[in-house]
Amino acid sequence: MSLWDSCRTLIACFLVALFAFPSQNMLAQNHVVSPGELQQQVVASSQVRQHNIQRINEFFSSALAQKALHDHHIDATQVKAAVSQLSDEELSKIAARTDKAQKDFAAGAITDHLLILIVIAIAVVLIIVLAVKL
Repeated sequence: MSLWDSCRTLIACFLVALFAFPSQNMLAQNHVVSPGELQQQVVASSQVRQHNIQRINEFFSSALAQKALHDHHIDATQVKAAVSQLSDEELSKIAARTDKAQKDFAAGAITDHLLILIVIAIAVVLIIVLAVKL
């Protein structure tokens, strides 16, 4: 047996051992995300979603918003149904906009008339989103 044949045999044995017997490190690896962490993320995401839905519903429950919806013949139950159909990202954006509108109104930065326009605009967008998703 030549030196070259001995080297090939040695390399072949090494590769067989390497792939036939995985290292302890490979056996000990955990999942990237543990089931407990995954459950915590799902719970946290659900809580954020519910909080955003609550913020938007509170915005549309105000007396001024209810009057604006009624005066413009927009069904409040349809708006509420549309809110529940939004994605998490859409909910977050709309909730942020409703919060900003409420804060601006409370600070006197916007008038009743402008807030009514904002209510109507958001309600129309919600209804359109609901219609597209159905």
